[in-house]
Amino acid sequence: MKASSDRSGAALSLARNAAARDRRVITLLEGLRTLGRLGFAAGLALTVGRMIEAGTLEAGALFAALASMGLGAAAGWLSGRRTARAEAFVADVILSKAEAALAEMPVRDLGARPRGRLVAALQRQPQDLARLVVSHACARQTMSVGPLLAAAAVAAVSWEAACVLLLATPLMIVFFALVGGAIQERADAREASLGRLAAQFADRVRALPTILANHALASEASKLEERIGAYARGTMSVLSIAFLNSGILDFFSSLSIAVLAVFLGLGHLGLLDIPGFDHLALWQSLYILVVAAEYFAPFRRYAELYHAKSQGAAAAAALDEILFAPAARRVAGPLAPVDPERLAASLPKTGLVAITGPSGAGKTTLLRRLAGVDGAAPAGLGAAARPSWIATDSYMPAGSLADALAWKVGGAGRSNTAVAVSAVAEQLGLLDDALLPGGMDAAIAPGGENLSGGQRVRLAVARMLLANGPAFCDEPTAKLDAGNAARVRRALAAAALTRLVVVATHDEALVALAVRRIDLGAPHSLKEPAAA
Repeated sequence: MKASSDRSGAALSLARNAAARDRRVITLLEGLRTLGRLGFAAGLALTVGRMIEAGTLEAGALFAALASMGLGAAAGWLSGRRTARAEAFVADVILSKAEAALAEMPVRDLGARPRGRLVAALQRQPQDLARLVVSHACARQTMSVGPLLAAAAVAAVSWEAACVLLLATPLMIVFFALVGGAIQERADAREASLGRLAAQFADRVRALPTILANHALASEASKLEERIGAYARGTMSVLSIAFLNSGILDFFSSLSIAVLAVFLGLGHLGLLDIPGFDHLALWQSLYILVVAAEYFAPFRRYAELYHAKSQGAAAAAALDEILFAPAARRVAGPLAPVDPERLAASLPKTGLVAITGPSGAGKTTLLRRLAGVDGAAPAGLGAAARPSWIATDSYMPAGSLADALAWKVGGAGRSNTAVAVSAVAEQLGLLDDALLPGGMDAAIAPGGENLSGGQRVRLAVARMLLANGPAFCDEPTAKLDAGNAARVRRALAAAALTRLVVVATHDEALVALAVRRIDLGAPHSLKEPAAA
């Protein structure tokens, strides 16, 4: 994950723009709420103070207190509704952008991204980011205005008392800054832990048949439990610092109000002669104490949402990394040292062509370019029938094994009748697979999640045998045992008698069957294999 200090990425900018209008309205409503609470404090203090001192009921003050309370309550209710609606809207905008980014992303780049992290990004992180740009942002703006309004209201009675409140502010800001660095670091670590946990869980679910066949359920469960524990510890670490932050705020607010109460009490008893605290009416002292609590209310609200800042910033970084990466970074893998257009024009109409070379040389990239998986196929192959793509990421529809085999195949000269489908399944050993019970009625989960990599490849090869057009195979024997690898080699060699079959492989036995070899690790990348 990229450094968390970079908070100006595409996801954060998009969320801020989406929330801009609602944030202004919410801030205005929060301002009205603060004014209502201050008006209620003034009316209540005046009413109670006069009742105690003079034994009279100030009807006007009581009415003003009730009206102000109603104004504050209505503004708070509207603010809460607008906040919830704004956060839902921002999350929807982020999700829409994510869907568009995923749709535009090259298939290979998408397939290379951990599914678990993608699921976590789409389910949790838009909401975390929305809370950052709506609730947290509004709380920060309210904190910059609300305490000033409260201090001004106190200063109207005693500017000395207002100074006591203002003196506590710099200390709280310093502690906010100190705690912020620690909580951000732990939030980033927690987000990374969640991504690893989600990726591991998705991978284990996909490979569950293999895990069960190898009696490895206990060990895999132990690994997942360890990851879950790490995520839980990270969550508790973030919350513990958030609670510490709230405790620091409560300490300073309680200390400030206690100092004011002592000074005002001593002033009323005539034991202390300090300007601004003596010779005050009872209602004025009550007013100062009630408004002092309102002075710290925006700070307390900000402290409650302080962990939302760290979680939202970490979510923004994760969304940038997974869904909003620059286009230049979406071209996965190195470029092959062979021009796909030139190579396509020189490929034979039939026969097996092997692309070889060391890992990282660009075999898969070249193969995907030829197949048109990452864009349009080269012009030399444009007139051919629809190609078959054979790899561990070949699409598998939900349904039965028969449905998956017959998916989008057929055409002139080919048959996808029940007999033909069953024949290719038997040819590739799919009917004898103990981990795929049920024969042609074996259940295939959406996306083939219950299939191993080897099963997906064999199923894709079988589907290719039922179809027309060239075939492009990425490491078709890499995830197979010796018996199934031999079946795949025979099937590809037979198919190559009537069509073009291009494979990217390290399998020398498969390369030996090729009529042409493209070695990306050699000085001359195009060469014919030696005659047998």
